[in-house]
Amino acid sequence: MNKPKSWAAFQRWTRNREASWRILIFLGLLAIAWVPIAAPIYWLGYTFGYSNITEIVALALLYLGFLWGLPRWGKHIHRWPQPLKQYGLVKNAATARNLGVALVIGVLGVFALFGIKTLMGWATPSAPSPRIGRFVIEGLIMALAVGFAEETLFRGWVLAELEQSYSATISLVVNALLFASTHFIKPWPEIVRTFPQFLGLVILGMALVWARRSPGRFGTSSSLGYPIGLHAGLIWGYYIVNVGGLSEPTGRAPEWITGIDSNPLAGLLGLILLGIIAAQFAKIAKPKTQIFLDSKA
Repeated sequence: MNKPKSWAAFQRWTRNREASWRILIFLGLLAIAWVPIAAPIYWLGYTFGYSNITEIVALALLYLGFLWGLPRWGKHIHRWPQPLKQYGLVKNAATARNLGVALVIGVLGVFALFGIKTLMGWATPSAPSPRIGRFVIEGLIMALAVGFAEETLFRGWVLAELEQSYSATISLVVNALLFASTHFIKPWPEIVRTFPQFLGLVILGMALVWARRSPGRFGTSSSLGYPIGLHAGLIWGYYIVNVGGLSEPTGRAPEWITGIDSNPLAGLLGLILLGIIAAQFAKIAKPKTQIFLDSKA
């Protein structure tokens, strides 16, 4: 059965737009599909007092819609024969190995920050919570879920769109800025109070782009293994220390050094750590995520 001419024309028109237009069009189509389903869910939740559960369900449906639409967008708009691989979702042993390596880097980096703070007298070690084992497991699950979701979105889809239209440097900077900006969708007073975190998020975003562009060990193809692992490792390490109650600040150093809200990545020490990680990935990163950019790959 032939496709309607209007649909084929829409595909051609969208394919020839710049990345910013394609991103907005995809998000618009996603919203059109999601709002009619989410609206009654929100109404029921707020009517019967289940607003928190409602928000989780609605956001989960939004992300499931994103995952459903992602390969179809790549296939019909960009004509990629393997769109998931184009976005870095490669299922093989190399991806799993890269994810594990980066996960360890992230966790050890966070532990190193708390170790330095302890040696400097800016924090004191505490007896771990009796539920520390549970926190380690649930922290890992949560970190991997967040890492997968955000990296598929930013270093998977958004980066692929940007690299179709812009240079490697512009794609890198825009991706990092978008990543940081979306974490500041909150009330204005809170934006002002936590704004020093913005620089750390930008550096982290750049590190994750370079991780995405880095070939795996032994020259294997680049994928989302490194960025998912690094992102998840940083979250997991912070979760273990913070929720597990392994460290307490002494108040002897200002927050701009140790981190706002006890987040080690939101202070000078965290910026140094992120800078080191970013520099190491930048050394091995390719100019772009080239391995699947050819539509004939």
